[in-house]
This record gives sequence, C-alpha cells and structure tokens, in this order.
Amino acid sequence: MARKGKQKVVLAYSGGLDTSVAIKWLADNYKMDVITLCVNIGGVKDVEGIRQKALKLGALKSFAVDSRDEFIDDYVFKAIKADALYEGQYPLATALGRPLMAKLLVDLAHMEGASAVAHGSTGKGNDQVRFDVSVLALGPELKIIAPAREWGMTRDETIEYAHKYKIPVPVKASRPYSIDENPWGRSIECGILEDPWREPPEDIYEWTKSPSEAPDRPEYVEIGFEAGVPVSLNGKVMEGLALIEKLNVMAGRNGIGRIDHLESRLVGIKSRENYEAPAATVILKSHLALEAMTMSRHQLRFKERVAQEYSDIIYNGLWFSAHREDLDGYIDSSQRYVTGTVRVKMHKGNCVIVGRKSPHSLYNFQLATYDRGDLFDQSDSAGFIRIWALPLKIQAQAQLITFKPAKGGKKGRSK
Repeated sequence: MARKGKQKVVLAYSGGLDTSVAIKWLADNYKMDVITLCVNIGGVKDVEGIRQKALKLGALKSFAVDSRDEFIDDYVFKAIKADALYEGQYPLATALGRPLMAKLLVDLAHMEGASAVAHGSTGKGNDQVRFDVSVLALGPELKIIAPAREWGMTRDETIEYAHKYKIPVPVKASRPYSIDENPWGRSIECGILEDPWREPPEDIYEWTKSPSEAPDRPEYVEIGFEAGVPVSLNGKVMEGLALIEKLNVMAGRNGIGRIDHLESRLVGIKSRENYEAPAATVILKSHLALEAMTMSRHQLRFKERVAQEYSDIIYNGLWFSAHREDLDGYIDSSQRYVTGTVRVKMHKGNCVIVGRKSPHSLYNFQLATYDRGDLFDQSDSAGFIRIWALPLKIQAQAQLITFKPAKGGKKGRSK
C-alpha cells in the first residue's frame, strides 16, 4: 500500500535490463512508489513471471494486460492497408507497438491516481519520442520520466548496477543485444551489430533459418485479403494474430524476413538495425501485388506517397494525431476493392509473387492478350499517340529547335 503523501509512477515494464534497474532507480532517485505495467502485444513468453519479478524488485503493484488482438486489429492492419515500410525496409513492428503501450500506460496512471509515467527508452533512440509524444497527447498532465536517458550509465555500467543490487537481467556483457519483439517483427541491436561493416552473427536470429539452410524445395502459400486486410492462409479463414503467427513460422523456415538496415533515426543519427519480419515481408509484398491488380495507375502512384507519409508518422511517434486519422480515411477508401488472393513462392530467403486473382480485378484478359479473342483495337493507337505527343511536338518546334550543341559539348542558344 502506498505510503501517505507519496506520489506514484507507472512504469512500462518488460522485465529486461533497463526497466528492471529502473524500479530501484526510480524509488531511490524520485522517492516514488513504482507501479509496473507489462503490456503483451506478442512475444512476451512469461507474463506472470514478469509481473512477479517486478514485485520482488520492489514494485508497489504490478499489472499485466494481453493486448495482442488489439495490436493486430487496430495497429498492424492499418499499417498493412497503408503499405507502411520505413525507408523501404523496416515494417515498423516496434514503432507500431509503442503508441498502444503508451495509451495503456496513461489509462493505468489515471486509474491508480499516479502523477507520473516512466519508460525504459534511452536518450538516443526513437522510442523515447514515441512514448513521450503519445503521453503528451493522451495525458498531458502527467510527468514523464525516462530513467535510461537520465542516469548516465553505459550499457555495461547498467549491467554492473544490476549485478551490484542483485537484480536478475537476461543479458550479459558478452552478449549485450537489445531485443524487442512482437508478432509483426523482431528487432536486434547493440553489441557487435553497431559495426556496420561486420556481418551479423547467426546467433542473433531466432525466427528465421539461414537461407543456405532453408529447404531445397520451394513452399507455396496463398494469402486471402478482404478490403486490404489478410483474412486467410491457403483457403483457411483465420483471425489476424493466428494468421500472422502461422505465416511467421512458414516464411521463417524458408529463410525469409531478415533485414539489415542502416536506419535514419528521428533524433538525427544513423543506426544499424537488424530485424526479423517473415510474415510482414510476405504480407506487405502480397498486398502490393493485389493493389496493382485492383487499383488504377493514378491511385497507385498517389498511394505510394501516402505510404511514405504514413510510415513517417508511425516511425516519428505521431500515431495519436489528426493527420494520421485523416490519412486513415483516404486509405480505408482506397482499400474498398483490394479483395482477392495472392499466391507466393517462398524459397531460400526469397518470396516471389506467382499468382493473383480478385473479383474486382482491373486486368482484362481480352484486352491484354495477343492471341485470338483480342478486343484491343490497335488502329486507335496511332491517333492516341499523336494527341499524346502534341504538347511535346509543339514545344519542340517552338523552343527546343532554337538550341544547338556548342563547341566542347556544351549547349547554348544559337544565334
């Protein structure tokens, strides 16, 4: 029970190094009662063990919430419909999870009468922005504490601090990777991975086989979509979480989903990030293939711009913004006819689209074929080309004809 007059802080707790150390650090440095919240959006193997660990380390209360379905339905599915892929490589798994965690952190702070919230993000990463901005949007009256960006300890010093106070942590100085995972992807950073010239060692991977050790025979999978959302695998209708988890296994055993990305962080530095995202890799590629069949050229071109903007919104921690909600309106409209099935060939690290079909397909066989049954009137093409080229022809005659190459290969206006 909280001592009279003592303020409370709700800490986003993973059971990892920084947040485990933070329980004692917050109590010592802020003289606050610490309440922990473990949010399981997937990848948390022992939720009850994590909750009990927090209590043993001195937390006043420890809560855990299962938000896996909410994460998939309200965050990942939106990202799929948007084709969100930061810098063309990162499926934004961690970035998508942070606003949901922040929302639940604020909700618990209000419920428990806490005056502050805390998280384990460092002062060099993007997660601090995602947590802080989300909290400022949802609970602006709450104080935000980020121990790892305040205490001034290196990662090795943090490990030593944990050993000094007998705080059990799942990392060692010899293998100091920082890992975050949920069904949409797994991130691995720190240690020898900070050298961008060095090839990632095989021991960092848990979800994917090395492509060289993947099966020799290709594996095929058919993904069904409705209004831009994946709903079935090989004809079997599945809930979102189950579908993604199943596809993670299927694609992972074929060596698909390894990403080595030199990433442009929001805080202005480059960071070498390694990811495993088997299901995300296959689903996003399949979704693009179905869009290519069901959307017009103009829609596709504009959607590419929206995808980049949406990816930046997620990456930069602006999920709880009117801008994102406005884009959701356009994206949902664009997905009305993105329904159908995509067939994918998975083989030794590669996934290739080998088939697609849709009841709303814009592909017309009778117009596309060069064989009998061709309905395309090729005699129309000459007139179309003349009209299409008319502006260029007029400009060439009126302007470009006055330019001639000058001596030395330089161009200048002729006299």
